[in-house]
Amino acid sequence: MADCLLMAHLVAGYPDLETSVAIAMALAEGGADYLEVQFPFSDPTADGPTIEHACRAALENGFKVDAGFELLRRLATETPTPLFIMTYGSLVFARGAEAFARQAKAVGVRGLIIPDLPPDYDENLFAAGAAAGLAVTPVIAPEITDRRLEYIGALRPEFMYTALRLGITGDQTELDAAAIRYLDKVAAFGAKTVAGFGVRTRKQMEALASHAHAAAVGSHFLEIFKNSGNGYRAALTGAAQRLKGR
Repeated sequence: MADCLLMAHLVAGYPDLETSVAIAMALAEGGADYLEVQFPFSDPTADGPTIEHACRAALENGFKVDAGFELLRRLATETPTPLFIMTYGSLVFARGAEAFARQAKAVGVRGLIIPDLPPDYDENLFAAGAAAGLAVTPVIAPEITDRRLEYIGALRPEFMYTALRLGITGDQTELDAAAIRYLDKVAAFGAKTVAGFGVRTRKQMEALASHAHAAAVGSHFLEIFKNSGNGYRAALTGAAQRLKGR
């Protein structure tokens, strides 16, 4: 049975830029297979309270997009773990999709996850990403129609981010038979599926094995960071190792 890989989510600039670098490195050292680095935005649509709080704190501390790109450039030199940017469409639109994609590629980014820029409403992001050599990753939800899923699947994205439930991130998700059928339906299009929203335990990771390429975990790690004080690096590394079954 194939293992489910781990996509570890963190917020750039939370609680500050240096600490967010340390958080990323701790997760990578714990075995994260991908790092999903969120550029905070003031009006998120998919984030639960834990991630929303971290984004608000980063913005209040003066986070800027250019600082996020420099953080990624630094991470790309310090870890071989593939890097994804997750953010919202306004930040991409403000810079221009082509410029945003080129800059992401230049600093060593592997892909982009922009939930509110879906294919055919994407401000040219998917074409710009392809031109830059980035894996622009569509985000789909369980209520997606067959027709819409077929349209997205026909674009042959390398990755598809599959939200395991409606709503926002945070609370643990029950992986029932319907969720597994949904993941298998998406995987049939040949993309590497990333299952997100409410993944927190090794048991869930085992249940996702053979049904998803990777699981995205974010709120769980942020809560561990907040509760671990000065020992956060060891706590995060250990948490990643437990999710990986090590």
